[in-house]
Amino acid sequence: MHFALCIEIYEEVFMAKKLQSIGIMGGTFNPIHYGHLVTAEEALVQFGLDRVIFIPAGVTPHKDHRESLAAEDRYLLTVIATASNPDFEVARIETERSGPSYTIDTLRKLREIYGEEVQLFFITGADAMLEILTWKDTEELYKLCSFIAATRPGYSLEKFKHLHLLPENGFRSNNKPRIFFMEIPALAISSTDIRKRIREARPIQYLLPEGVANYIRKSGFYKSDASA
Repeated sequence: MHFALCIEIYEEVFMAKKLQSIGIMGGTFNPIHYGHLVTAEEALVQFGLDRVIFIPAGVTPHKDHRESLAAEDRYLLTVIATASNPDFEVARIETERSGPSYTIDTLRKLREIYGEEVQLFFITGADAMLEILTWKDTEELYKLCSFIAATRPGYSLEKFKHLHLLPENGFRSNNKPRIFFMEIPALAISSTDIRKRIREARPIQYLLPEGVANYIRKSGFYKSDASA
């Protein structure tokens, strides 16, 4: 069967499922680890999402790229990590885009694909949520989606209180975002620590999926500071 026809049939079947709510896991995933996966699964169940789409960043405007793998490598690692979960999907929206990967552009594209009737929940860490307030076109961003902010146990929400962003059940008032908070123990795992462990030849077992760890070892990723 012709490839284009396969894609067309897939899209028709996919859209026929009438998705009501979608979680968006954006990030560099450098590399993806169990903290990301546990966060996505918890959001899927706790908020009754139909699926979670992982969107590895292409060129990130807010991060240092010296330790970042090429976008295609991070995309492949994300595919390996999520392959066993039928509720997870990986999209190339940002890795195929030229120039910086702005979340606002990604959400506009998703709105174009799924329409206004589907709820979009952008899943991120609480610290990243505070950073989002400084991103490009934030007022439009707040209109396009709600946010699920994942926190570690014991994480202080004082900064959100001071910004009047700490409702009991989420809210959207004036030009402020609708935020829901979700505690995740596995957030103690970090990509930064995993990269450091690899450089120092320390164990990374049980911090990320076995397939991802094996691919990193085989490819020699992160063994030096300049991984790109």
